[in-house]
Amino acid sequence: MSRRPTGEAAGLGTGDLLAALAVVVLWGLNFIAMKWGLESFTPFELGGMRYVAAALPMVFLVRPPRIGWRWVVGFGMFQGVGQFSFGFFALKLGMTAALASVLMQTQVFFTALFGFMALGERPSRPLLIGMALAAVGLGCFAMNFIGPEAGSAGGATLIGIALTLCAAASWSVSNIIARLAQRAAPGYDPIAFVVWSCPAPILAFAALVAVTEPDADRWLHLGSWSALPGLAWGSVAYLGWAATILGYGLWTRLLTRHPANRVAPFSLGVPVVGLAAGLLVLGEVVTGWQWVGTAFIVAALVCVVLGGRMAQRKSTP
Repeated sequence: MSRRPTGEAAGLGTGDLLAALAVVVLWGLNFIAMKWGLESFTPFELGGMRYVAAALPMVFLVRPPRIGWRWVVGFGMFQGVGQFSFGFFALKLGMTAALASVLMQTQVFFTALFGFMALGERPSRPLLIGMALAAVGLGCFAMNFIGPEAGSAGGATLIGIALTLCAAASWSVSNIIARLAQRAAPGYDPIAFVVWSCPAPILAFAALVAVTEPDADRWLHLGSWSALPGLAWGSVAYLGWAATILGYGLWTRLLTRHPANRVAPFSLGVPVVGLAAGLLVLGEVVTGWQWVGTAFIVAALVCVVLGGRMAQRKSTP
């Protein structure tokens, strides 16, 4: 009986391939659920509900990670409060789900920049080329707001684009915190780390709702909860359980079974699914300049992910 190949020699089996494709679909449709959820909740409310849904089943099943709590809380604040406050407000103020799914992937380049600043990680040549392509892509997005057709930007707004980039930057900071945590406590459990980072955003979002929303006390009455439509509950369940628990669970499992450079290319499918879903499900419009910008950003991601993989293969004897 032959042994199953492991490491670089192993390909993704049928089960793992289906799991990777499932993650791509789950994360790509994530932006549709956000749009629907924002029809019933404010951005801060939806952020809190997302983390309540993600935390409630898991904190009773997963032990706290053996790591300093400053890393856990810091990760939760940037990955949760920072990323989703900016991201939800962007969607509320004019960013389409289709374009948000593309622009959020700029976190790859923010992570590289912050990694160089905080960790001394030198950028590779594919990464530098990718960052240049991404910069051209962002310039194409900006072209919608220049000239006589500036009023027609495919549903996107300057503030929406700026907030989405802030969300991507916040996501990248959480990536750096996770790397610093690995240095502080090598071998920590990433699942426990993610699960126990959820309570901090819940408390932060609850405080933000209480301070910024005049009618926040309506949630103290059962009638407000019972009046929520099924679509609102479905959006919260999807964001908390499908996109977070199932999505990150499958992705982490893949990373424990296969090299990262074999798994990472599947993330290129997320903006494709998000873009298609925004167009087909929500009927969103993408302008010519936005299509060009999207092409440059996707090309930048391909350059970084596949270029790094090819460079690693060449360096392997």
